[in-house]
Amino acid sequence: MTGRLWRSPWAYVAPALILLVTFTYVPVGNMLFYSFHKWDGLDVTMDPVGWDNYVRVFTDEQYWRVFLVSLYYFAASFAQIAIALYFAVVLSFHVRFRNLFKGILFFPYLLNGVAVGFVFLYLFQPDGTLDTVLRMIGLGEHTRLWLGDPDIANISLAGTSVWRFTGLNFVLFLGAIQSIPGDIYEAAEIDGANRWHQFRHIIAPGIRRIISLSFILAISGSLSVFEIPFIMTGGANGTRTFVVQAYQTAFQFRQIGLASAMAVVLLLVVLLVTWIQRRLLPDDEVALS
Repeated sequence: MTGRLWRSPWAYVAPALILLVTFTYVPVGNMLFYSFHKWDGLDVTMDPVGWDNYVRVFTDEQYWRVFLVSLYYFAASFAQIAIALYFAVVLSFHVRFRNLFKGILFFPYLLNGVAVGFVFLYLFQPDGTLDTVLRMIGLGEHTRLWLGDPDIANISLAGTSVWRFTGLNFVLFLGAIQSIPGDIYEAAEIDGANRWHQFRHIIAPGIRRIISLSFILAISGSLSVFEIPFIMTGGANGTRTFVVQAYQTAFQFRQIGLASAMAVVLLLVVLLVTWIQRRLLPDDEVALS
């Protein structure tokens, strides 16, 4: 009986399942429980409030309006995908120093988010690196309060996000492109196909699933931005995202129940948007041969 148990597939997946349940599903269950209570995170008792926390999230402007800040990061994610796709296609062919360029593009993703925030904090500060460079090239009149002006602060932060996460999409696209058999390119070249034709009829259909995955990551990532605005502005000047608002609600204002309701709402929004995206862009099988 013991030997049969060890030969069972469940014996091998049990440790992973235990970790998954312990560190994912149990915390999510606790979060759901907290969202129906009023709790400061310190008292031993909680006051049940029913759906009041959810009603407040949807009716209080300061909680739902921060979702609009995600639109900056959502737009930036499309620029990020376009840049990553362009360089992945170019560097998938024989280009001089392509390994060097691959490393340059992927390096920002390896950096810690806090380090990236501090680096760009010095870049965007008044009379900082960016202002100095603009003055050196004769564009000093275009210097701005890059993080202090509410009209441009979110654009600066979204640009920082593009610089940091383009490498992730680049690696995903590059790996998918390189998995396409080389004889397909050779046959296309014999038929007179140029690079654009190869991209349109071979590369784009061949990596459609990865592009779809990138859109899902872009949507969920734009809704859950935290590190960049928290480190660089602390949510000031209209840069507070939904996750930053939830963090401050939980740990600054000690409203754990309300913050848990915000987290549940964010999870449901991400799932809903992902479901819509999958409906609009179904994951069909692609045959290139």
